[in-house]
Amino acid sequence: MLKAVLIDLDNTMVLYDEAAFYLRYFEKIAPRFADLWSPPELQQRMITAVGALGANDGSRSNRKTFIDAFVDGSGLPADDVWNRFIDFYRNDYDRIEKKVIAPAGLHEVLDRLYGIGLTLVVATNPIFPLMVQEKRLAWVDLKPEDFTLTTHMENSAFVKPRTGYYRRICRALGLSAAECLMVGNDAVNDMAAARIGMRTYLTTEAGPIDYRALGPARRRSAGASADIPAPDFHGPFASVMNAVERLMR
Repeated sequence: MLKAVLIDLDNTMVLYDEAAFYLRYFEKIAPRFADLWSPPELQQRMITAVGALGANDGSRSNRKTFIDAFVDGSGLPADDVWNRFIDFYRNDYDRIEKKVIAPAGLHEVLDRLYGIGLTLVVATNPIFPLMVQEKRLAWVDLKPEDFTLTTHMENSAFVKPRTGYYRRICRALGLSAAECLMVGNDAVNDMAAARIGMRTYLTTEAGPIDYRALGPARRRSAGASADIPAPDFHGPFASVMNAVERLMR
């Protein structure tokens, strides 16, 4: 019996040009570190740190894994550098130019899922602190309190598409994978939930996303999608209820 629906955020619940946004993100954050690194050096450190998250074995939080990798070899105190990130997110992140829309039926679907007693999870890749996840949810008039769980750097020790990410969500909810549906737009990161027995729904509004402009920051390892089953369902976000109703019969 279906008991929980996990829902991705980027280009699932909020639609936008993700690659263009992150290019502007790098431009906006670079001045915060200009006394330490040039923009290319800063970007390379961030690429390395995000890569370290992909290798996290679950023994440390993503926050600690990220910042330790980011400052590695610099001799700088990790906490001091982390505070620069927090100050940026608190004061400048909202100033990044963006054009976002919600998929048709977003709030109606969420209301119906909640109304039939399903647990809702924001299953967004936990590469940001909670503060940032809150800001990104607000882009489409949502907040963490609308959900039972939101994954972020501080409460996660894996990232997508690692199975540990999905297993930890199940453990936090006290549910089996078979009792969960993962909804997302990414055929690798989100549909990887099927590896542990979750049902999956691939949303189609965003279409393929070209990350080449970001260089190696978003490249996936070779063969990353080789063992990921095809989604159980696919379609626009507004049709998620059709899948849910089938799973609850």
